[in-house]
Amino acid sequence: VQLVESGGGSVQAGGSLRLSCATSGFPFGGYSVGWFRQAPGKEREGVAALYTTGRLTSYATSVKGRFAISQVNSKSTVYLQMNLLKPEDTAMYYCACRSGYVSRPLSETDYNYWGQGTQVTVS
Repeated sequence: VQLVESGGGSVQAGGSLRLSCATSGFPFGGYSVGWFRQAPGKEREGVAALYTTGRLTSYATSVKGRFAISQVNSKSTVYLQMNLLKPEDTAMYYCACRSGYVSRPLSETDYNYWGQGTQVTVS
């Protein structure tokens, strides 16, 4: 299983970024995929997640209405569209996955495969 994040960068407050999580090594259907972030000195927190079969989604309260998670099955890729970015969104963003539906989609302990992360900086 391999997860590769991309799309991070520096942006001004109010701007947008789209993160990509390219997956390989497993059948895309029937997996839970989540986006997590970790700011310096803070614990990692769940941002958004989806179950690739049925496209069930979950969002943290802090990003609801601003971020959108989506998938493109033909590319085995999960995206995180981030709009109206705030300085407090600054963090390293990671995607993670696990086979099957997870009962706590925004809990990092429910995932067993992780990417290396992509940095998002909002000023």
